[in-house]
Amino acid sequence: LSTFKGWFPNYIKVAELGCSSGQNTFLAMSEIINTINVLCQQSNQNPPEIDCCLNDLPENDFNTTFKLVPFFKKELMMTNQASCFVNGTPGSFYSRLFSRNSLHFVHSSYSLHWLSMVPEKLENYTENVYISNSSPQSAYKAYLNQFQRDFTMFLTLRSEEMVSNGRMVLTFNGRNTFNSDPLYRDCCHFWTLLSNSLCDLVFEGLVSESELGAFNVPFYDPNEQELKEVIQNQGFFEINDLETHGFDLSHSKRDNEEDN
Repeated sequence: LSTFKGWFPNYIKVAELGCSSGQNTFLAMSEIINTINVLCQQSNQNPPEIDCCLNDLPENDFNTTFKLVPFFKKELMMTNQASCFVNGTPGSFYSRLFSRNSLHFVHSSYSLHWLSMVPEKLENYTENVYISNSSPQSAYKAYLNQFQRDFTMFLTLRSEEMVSNGRMVLTFNGRNTFNSDPLYRDCCHFWTLLSNSLCDLVFEGLVSESELGAFNVPFYDPNEQELKEVIQNQGFFEINDLETHGFDLSHSKRDNEEDN
């Protein structure tokens, strides 16, 4: 948003992609609007009208989201002078969502690691629903290829919808680059827990082994280099800032020690 510092258009269109539904739906949008208001005050400008577009899949509970809009606007009125208009845009962000050259700012948090589909040509591997240390290399390659196709499509579509010099802030669930093994997954312990639970259901006869073997999650946790490669190869966007933040998965370490 610092791009607009010193000059703001009369109208700004902001999109939240993967808004979900609940109390935290408006957190990012509130921060964006507050930042716009502060920048306008610093440059002695009247704040623009802001079109707030909330996007998620059609199955998302938009009714609950819209019921929270009055509270969202009430809080904004206490600290901001900007007028905002909230609307919902159901649909996959792997498809066109907005008219050409209409978006000024796009935000997406913890959504783009979800793929458009489970990768094709995955070998049936009954022990895990996602990539693990014991998965074949072909599983990693299939997931990486699907992520590259999906993220390239996402960037291409957004480049058509965004105005020149528009900005995006994207937050991913990713993995670190310190371990060169592509099968190493330091942040996906929850998939291991799910796999173990499903294996228990197979053992109890509640789920068949073939059903478990055919089940894979459409999820990919890219590392920093994989992200950069897609963005650079696609060519429509430049990286202004890329930050990685780690956290200690002590529970995963304990489990590995117990297994050993």
